[in-house]
Amino acid sequence: MSSPVAEFSAAQAVAAGTDFAELKASDDGLFWVEFRPADGACRVWHWLYHQARCLTPEGFSVRSRVYEYGGGSYCLGGDGLVFVNENDQQLYTQALDGSAPRALSADAACRYGDVQWHDGLLLAVEERHGASVEHRLVALADGQRTVLAEGADFYAAPTLSADGQRLAWVEWDRPAQPWTVTRLMCRERGADGAWGAARCIAGQDESLQQPRFDAAGTLYCLSDRNGYWQPWGEVDGRWQALPAAAADHAGAPWQLGASTWLPLGPAQYLASWFEAGFGHLGVRKACGEVERFASGYTRFRSLAMDDEQLYAIAASPISPPAVIAIDQRSHEVSILAGGAEVLPAERISQPQPICYASGDGEQAHAFFYPAANAKARPPLVVFVHGGPTSACSPVLDPRIQFWTQRGFAVADLNYRGSTGYGRAYRQALHLRWGETDVEDACAVVAHLAERGLIDPQQAFIRGGSAGGYTTLCALALRDVFRAGASLYGVSDPLALARATHKFEGDYLDWLIGDPEQDIERYQARTPLLHAGRIKAPVIFFQGELDAVVVPAQTRSMLEALQANGIEAEGHFYEGERHGFRQAANLAHALEEEWKFYCRVLQRESA
Repeated sequence: MSSPVAEFSAAQAVAAGTDFAELKASDDGLFWVEFRPADGACRVWHWLYHQARCLTPEGFSVRSRVYEYGGGSYCLGGDGLVFVNENDQQLYTQALDGSAPRALSADAACRYGDVQWHDGLLLAVEERHGASVEHRLVALADGQRTVLAEGADFYAAPTLSADGQRLAWVEWDRPAQPWTVTRLMCRERGADGAWGAARCIAGQDESLQQPRFDAAGTLYCLSDRNGYWQPWGEVDGRWQALPAAAADHAGAPWQLGASTWLPLGPAQYLASWFEAGFGHLGVRKACGEVERFASGYTRFRSLAMDDEQLYAIAASPISPPAVIAIDQRSHEVSILAGGAEVLPAERISQPQPICYASGDGEQAHAFFYPAANAKARPPLVVFVHGGPTSACSPVLDPRIQFWTQRGFAVADLNYRGSTGYGRAYRQALHLRWGETDVEDACAVVAHLAERGLIDPQQAFIRGGSAGGYTTLCALALRDVFRAGASLYGVSDPLALARATHKFEGDYLDWLIGDPEQDIERYQARTPLLHAGRIKAPVIFFQGELDAVVVPAQTRSMLEALQANGIEAEGHFYEGERHGFRQAANLAHALEEEWKFYCRVLQRESA
């Protein structure tokens, strides 16, 4: 199949994948991390006097690998900034004049993330690899390392009050994940300057994230105690909820350093939140009024601000991620970086939110993208996001446009278990991974077919990581899809449990059950054990350096299908980890997947 107009190539789709993270505003200007697929590196950029310049020299990439997913990879402080270098995971300092970085640490056993600077003190989450993997909160100053918190399994978001007298952080213990049960902790300095004992501020069967102090030293945090991640704080001597929309004000904290809200004073805050999957940005004032900004965008990340401007990484259904500045008085939006046109607006297939029945009449969510210039009932590609505790957003995704430009409709799923729809929806995948998500993937095909929007006999499914697991389960346990693609997907959960890293060490227990006590459940939901039931062609894509889903797992699944005479092919990429970053590999995978589906369609039409 091909588009009747000039094709939007795989290379173009990948080139449009520039992304941004970790906005920080200061008197020295605005800073962010920029990822460009051309070389796969992450670099810090500096915006000052209406100009942007790259600070990170060749040979460096600013990226933390704490918990494997990283985040919080740099901070402003000292003579300029401090960052984590991707290759050695060590800390470096660099002046804003662009001079060569200077190493601050040299412990090959350690990784660092969620770095914060305060008055000569560098705070960080430290991940030490040895006989086991241990995590601590540490402070580094004048070459000395001080442990601020230890004993818990995981730490995140160390933050100091403006006067430096209070330290807050989030911690949790196995088997919990950061989106199930965490604790908000705090220490205070005594008159002698020493830190007092840690005390728990909140943590009652809830997930807490993004602790913040306001200028007066009042502590706040996002909590989902009332069903959504919403702001809570110290109000009148009590820990209580702030007025907020009944909506998630953050996504799942897979990465460190998120910033989706900022307190502005008593009962006032800047925040982004989700409504039916669409992102909104606004300031909630003490009077209860909500002042909204940048309504043309549908996703906001990495919020920052100064006296005159609000800053965010934002995207919309017709524009890719951009660093934007919003005048607080006029609401005028300026694009500082990114946001370049990927396709003319009239050629872009825009997301249509759908809510449909699945399972036992429960509701599931997705975004539907109509095929461009296609026949009345086009083929469908179902996109299944990873995580699985994650989400897709209604923003311009060049990969989706690659498919719609070629006459395929796309359903981008937020199956039950996804974030952005509240805690109950997120918890719906508990012990039901491989069932609930599969039900929702199959049900969306039936729903769209009933509406006459797609041809159910030409439905395909694809996903990466956890999305690859859903893909393989759907192909093994249901007869809905004509073919599928697994990108570094899980095919053997038990093998994953044995090989995975500490951060996800108990995730499968929550998703499926205890590997020993619930072995029958694992066996029923292990695609590798049901390879003989897969009749549809499958294509695999895998990074050779993947530490989350190891290459051997994908090879085993590929070989099992080939041994059964099923059309299956695999593409393995040197130098790639869990999630591809090199432009050539990203484009190759997209192109090969499309060719694979086309061959399936051609055979069926012959």
